[in-house]
Parts: sequence; C-alpha cells; structure tokens
Amino acid sequence: MQVKKGDIVTRKSYNHDTLFKVMNVKGTTCYLKGMDVRLYADSAIEDLSLASEEEQEELKMDMEEAEDDALDRSEFFYLPAKILHLDGDNEYLHRCLEYYKKHNIFAIGKRVNEVEIPMKIRGLLEEYKPDIVIITGHDAYFKKKGRLEDVHNYKNTENFIKAVKECRKYEKSHEKLVVIAGACQSNYEELIKAGANFASSPKRVNIHCLDPAIIATSVSLTERNKEIDLLSLLEKTKYGSEGMGGIMCNGLMYVGYPR
Repeated sequence: MQVKKGDIVTRKSYNHDTLFKVMNVKGTTCYLKGMDVRLYADSAIEDLSLASEEEQEELKMDMEEAEDDALDRSEFFYLPAKILHLDGDNEYLHRCLEYYKKHNIFAIGKRVNEVEIPMKIRGLLEEYKPDIVIITGHDAYFKKKGRLEDVHNYKNTENFIKAVKECRKYEKSHEKLVVIAGACQSNYEELIKAGANFASSPKRVNIHCLDPAIIATSVSLTERNKEIDLLSLLEKTKYGSEGMGGIMCNGLMYVGYPR
C-alpha cells in the first residue's frame, strides 16, 4: 500500500479505533498524529489502512456536536466567561478556537510549547485577565520508566504542574479562576493537587483534542449562581471520567437585564 505524508489512516493492530494523519514517512515507518486524539505514534506501513471518506466525514461530525448549549435570547443578556487557551499543538488549538467561536465565547488562543508554558503563563494571565485558563498540548506516560505516581515518568505532566502552580500564585481562588490542565495520559492526581479545577487523565487514557474546550465551554455558559453538574459534564467528553475529572464548582457566566 502506498502511504504518503498527509494521508489519513487507521491502525489494523488497534482495530482501526483512531484516525491519524501521516506526518512523515521514513523507510517502512510512518510517523502519525491523531486527528482528534492528542496522540503521536509511529507505525509500520503494513499495519496501516487508508481511512475511507465515510470515516473522515464521521470525524468532522465527531465531538463538535457533543455539547449544544444555546443561550435563551429573551429580554435578558448574557456575558459568558472569557477563556485563555494555551496549547502545545497549533492544529488542535485551531479546532478548539473554532469550537469556542461556534458557541459565541470570547477566547484567546496561544500556541506555546509545553516546556515554555510555565515561564510564559503569568504574563499572559496578567495581559488577558481570563476567567478560565486551559493548559494543554501533548503528554504521555512512559510505563517503562517506572511508577504511575512519579511525574518524572511523563512527557509533559511536570510542565503542566508548574504552569498550574503559576496560575495559583496569580489567583488562589478556584472560583475566580478556573484552571483546566493536562493532555493524553497526564497525571491527573498531581494536577488537581497543584490547583487545577479539572484535569486529565484519571485512568491515563488518551483524550480528545476538544475535551478541555468542552469543559471550558460548559463552565463559561453556566450561570454564576448554578452549580456545574460534574458527572453530566464529564460524560460529554470522549471517554468520560476515565479521561477527564475535576472538582464541583459554579458556572462563571453573568446574566443581566434588560438587553
């Protein structure tokens, strides 16, 4: 089978469970990036199948319709919470920004390498003064390195933890600044301990590129006097509570009258 850079493929050995874009081909090895899951992988060409048009079309419909919050345009007016989204991956960042735009939420997106987020986040918080901040990109748990609990055995969890701690130096209150942190297989427990409201990944599974955006959008569009239904919110994400978790909190949207 001829596979070239830019093709959309699935892996036979994983029962075609994930769509990937071929980023590079070297000899008989293809280097892949998840189309919707925040995942890098490599694979032998012989293990790949070109994705059908139907599968690619399903991808376009997937998750973007996971949440369909609509504001009641009556005589009241609504001020959704402002989002600052920091992402190590430009393509995933763009998809999240499109998602916010679809839901009429004001969001600032910055592509920042995961290693640099801890150094840059304080300045961005002071510049944009968001209500919600997302810290994401790529991560992975390296089982061969050792224990699940050790943050040094992850690709970027330690960088995310440092960034969350910087957020809490800027604003201690979980109610005034909602922090959503992590990516695929991140150390969920340590991110929550560091001060995140929501984080990935309780079961160290991969997450959808829109999962942090789905959480942020729900918080942004829920009124300040209403508590977030945490269990229902997590079920809107790709893998539910296996991929995302967090603490109960209220929404951050202001409602006013008259329009």
